[in-house]
Amino acid sequence: MTLGHIQSGDGLRSRVPDSFCNGDKLSKLCDEGRLKEALHMLELMVQQTTKPPIHAYVCLLNGCSRSKALAEGKRVHALIVQSVLDSNIVLANTLVRMYSKCGSVLHAHKVFSNMPQHDVYSWTAIISAYADSGEVEEAINLFQQMQETGLAPDKVLFIVVLKACARLAALEQGRQLHSDIIKRGFQSDVIVGSTLVNMYAKCGCTEDARELFDNMSERDVVSWTAMIAGYAQNGLGKEALALYEQMKQEGMQPNNVTFVLLLKACASLAALEQGRQLHSDIIKRGFQSEVIVRNTLVDMYAKCGCTEDARELFDNMSERDVVSWNAMIAGYAQNGLGKEALALYEQMKQEGMQPNNITLVLLLKACASLAALEQGKQLHSDIIKRGFQSEVVVGSTLVDMYAKCGCTEDARELFDNMSERNVVSWNAMIAGYAQNGLVQEALALFEQMQTEGTKPDEVTYVSVLSACAHSGLVDQGRHVFDSMCKNHGVTPTREHYACMVDLLGRAGCLDDAELFINKMPIQPDNVVWMTLLGAARNHGHAEIGRRAFDRVVKLEPKNAAPYVLLSNIYAAAGRKDELAKIRNEMKEAGVEKMPGCSWIEVDNQLHAFVVGDATHPQSKDIQAELDRLVGLMKKARYKPNLSFVLDDVEDEEKENALCGHSEKLAIAFGLVNTPSGTPIRIKKNLRICGDCHNATKIISKIVRRNISVMDANRYHHFKDGFCSCGDYW
Repeated sequence: MTLGHIQSGDGLRSRVPDSFCNGDKLSKLCDEGRLKEALHMLELMVQQTTKPPIHAYVCLLNGCSRSKALAEGKRVHALIVQSVLDSNIVLANTLVRMYSKCGSVLHAHKVFSNMPQHDVYSWTAIISAYADSGEVEEAINLFQQMQETGLAPDKVLFIVVLKACARLAALEQGRQLHSDIIKRGFQSDVIVGSTLVNMYAKCGCTEDARELFDNMSERDVVSWTAMIAGYAQNGLGKEALALYEQMKQEGMQPNNVTFVLLLKACASLAALEQGRQLHSDIIKRGFQSEVIVRNTLVDMYAKCGCTEDARELFDNMSERDVVSWNAMIAGYAQNGLGKEALALYEQMKQEGMQPNNITLVLLLKACASLAALEQGKQLHSDIIKRGFQSEVVVGSTLVDMYAKCGCTEDARELFDNMSERNVVSWNAMIAGYAQNGLVQEALALFEQMQTEGTKPDEVTYVSVLSACAHSGLVDQGRHVFDSMCKNHGVTPTREHYACMVDLLGRAGCLDDAELFINKMPIQPDNVVWMTLLGAARNHGHAEIGRRAFDRVVKLEPKNAAPYVLLSNIYAAAGRKDELAKIRNEMKEAGVEKMPGCSWIEVDNQLHAFVVGDATHPQSKDIQAELDRLVGLMKKARYKPNLSFVLDDVEDEEKENALCGHSEKLAIAFGLVNTPSGTPIRIKKNLRICGDCHNATKIISKIVRRNISVMDANRYHHFKDGFCSCGDYW
């Protein structure tokens, strides 16, 4: 639309040379981003009763949209009203768009409602406003209202509404839109076609998306990327990578978004070699310097377990944003390198980079995984300073961190003071109680959760069933499992079945547990069979243990854990021939046992110990303390359980091996380096062995210290010769 048309429509003079001149200057200021100067010029023109041309208002409003300058946009709106131009449809449409881009849907809707008439651009502006703000249901409703007025949507509006359907996963509305698009002849448009592919893919209909991608006469990089995104976002990483190969064969050049999606597919599959090939392609096509691509490369290498490669990329980045730091911190945390994650955060602060809520959530999870309470408290202080504590995700992760560090009272205080709670918040607190052996508290909170109207989800039931399992509440556990299915509509997953096997197995009902597995409606995985094998080890049931072992080894031939558990069963039963046989099977399979590792935090520093560790600078002091403790423990009638040493050596060597278990080393270090009477907190990567469990009970009484050990399954709180688990773990 030309300026002359706009002016004649408003009844303005056909020629306004001065305002044309000023309008051109104003447009130039807007193009240069000098909004305040442009606004000042417009205000002067209005005050001097010089009627600025319509395009001057449009330019300034567009500048406000680009800069998200809401305050300046409101002042332009006031000038439009003052100049009695608010009935102009072009200006009204631009105002709606400006308010939309500035995030004020309420103002956008108010302008739209006051318009005497609407055209398709008006509807597109208001529908886009709702779609962009995440209120996609309202966007779809408005689209339906527009159709009722008899106005025909154009392809731009179809694209906007298709994207809204994709965000809402509104498949039926999307299918109806597809039908309307065909009727109006827009399907052959490459942008519309690509958006349809994206909509079907985001709704989980990858087959429909692929069929459309294949009913397309012309495909551009957006089409290919939309289909790759569909596969990647629906867990079909292999298909995404295969489509990329086809894309290259057909001569289509990928863009940076394509590479980002493909790298994410590699990360989800831990497909390192394909990730390296993509990295090579990225370098060849010159995309490696883009921050988003390098961030995703860091994430891919980290998720493939190559944290050293990820760190090299990270260190060599010429430009890093908060996403870069988060990717590397997440990489460390996800690979069990919480200590490195926390060290990187210190570097991040030293370099002046401000963390966001995601950074802090990742670091809290790292602290939780290490039971690093003091560093978790320091993070809590940082969170308060930065104003993130009121965010429900941050608050929930704080609850989880304190609970996993054994501080359930602090966790509960935080939980009770949360201004907003969601199901994740409740789950964090319930799981915290369950892991710390506070079963009645977990069950009471589970009831309170339902009373207050929060619907339990799959994760809730895992925590509740786990709590029942660790306390021998077989009947209550059965009731929870049955009500989950019948009364709450939660379909049991393999995790829930594993909890039930654990419940029955711990209680010694091994035949019932095996029968339960055989009646499962879904194929049991290695976790379920490992749970049964662990129960067989606890109760010395060699036959069931062997059957469970055979299933696990078939599913996970390189997993050392089943060999160790079955060896424990045979060793405890004195079945030396079977023990020798299983050890030979382990050697032939080339399987190596994961070494036990324990962490302890002293003076805000984490110290790690592996089994038999003699590398620590204080090794002599640690060994001296262990020797002292062993002497005192033997006086207290401690007898080492030699069945937990599988090596075929003399008893004295077996006793020495038991003394070298990582949690004992960490406890001795803690006793040497902390004041008398202070609690000791240990984190271990494996399940605590029976000998260490018994020894730690005695040590807690001898040294009069509270000792907490968070193993791979739960917390053990030792005090005065007793454990919170009641020896039922």
